[in-house]
Amino acid sequence: MTADAPPAALLDELVRLASDLAVVAGDTARAGRRGATIGVSTKSTSTDLVTIHDKAAELVVVDGITAARSADAIIGEEGTDRTGTSGVTWYVDPIDGTTNFVYDLPLWSTSIAAGDATGMLVGVVYAPVLGELFVAARGRGATLNGTPIRCSDRTDLALALVGTGFAYRAETRRVQAGVLHELIGSVRDIRRLGSAALDLCFAAAGRYDAYYETGLSPWDAAAGELIAREAGCRTGDFHGGPPVPGELLVSTPAIFDAVTALLDR
Repeated sequence: MTADAPPAALLDELVRLASDLAVVAGDTARAGRRGATIGVSTKSTSTDLVTIHDKAAELVVVDGITAARSADAIIGEEGTDRTGTSGVTWYVDPIDGTTNFVYDLPLWSTSIAAGDATGMLVGVVYAPVLGELFVAARGRGATLNGTPIRCSDRTDLALALVGTGFAYRAETRRVQAGVLHELIGSVRDIRRLGSAALDLCFAAAGRYDAYYETGLSPWDAAAGELIAREAGCRTGDFHGGPPVPGELLVSTPAIFDAVTALLDR
C-alpha cells in the first residue's frame, strides 16, 4: 500500500471522529451564541475577534480527539499545540468566521482536518446555522450531507463567480483591494462571506467558480482545500505551484490558469 493510499479503516475512523466532533462542537457553539454572553476579546488586531465559544468549541474537539486517538498531534487556532507519535496531525478551527458569529450572521463553521506526512487525509466542515456538513477523504470524493458534490463546469472566466477574503490588518487589506480592483472587471462578480472554510466548500459544491485568498493559517484551509480538491477543483498557489495556506487558489479546472494569470502580478 502506497503513502497516497492510506488504510480504509483509518480513513473510516478519522471521518467518523471528525464528523462527530465537528457537529458536537458546532452545535455547542451555536447554542452558546444564544446565551447571555459571548465573551468577545481580540487577538492579533482590534478586528481579529475571539469569543469564549471559540475556546470552548476547540476544547470539545481536542478532548474528543485525545480520548479516541491519544498519540495524534493537534494544532488548533485557539492555542492547542500538541505533539504526537502516530504520524497523524489534526488541524482545528472551532469557529471559522468568528466575526460573523459575533454579529449573528449565519456564515460560520467548525473546520476539522487530519493529515499525514503526504497531505490531508480527511476534512470536515460543519455549518451549524445552515445545517450543512461537508466531508472528504483522500481519494474518496466529497459530500454534502452525505450526497456527492462536484465543482462547477465553468469554462468562461468572464462568467465566473469568485469568492475571496481579506486580512485583519488594514495595510494588508489595502494591498488585497488592489488585486481585487484588477480582477473584478474580468469576472462575473465577487463574493466575500467571511469564512474561508465555507468559501472552499462553496467552490467544492459549485456555488463559486473560484476562490482565492492570501494569509490563511493551516487550520483555515486544511479541511476545505481537501474537500474542494476531492470535489474536482484544481488547487494551487498564484504562481503554478502547490497549494499553501498563505496563498491559495481553488477553481474549476478550466479557468484555473486564467485566474492565476490575473493574480500572479
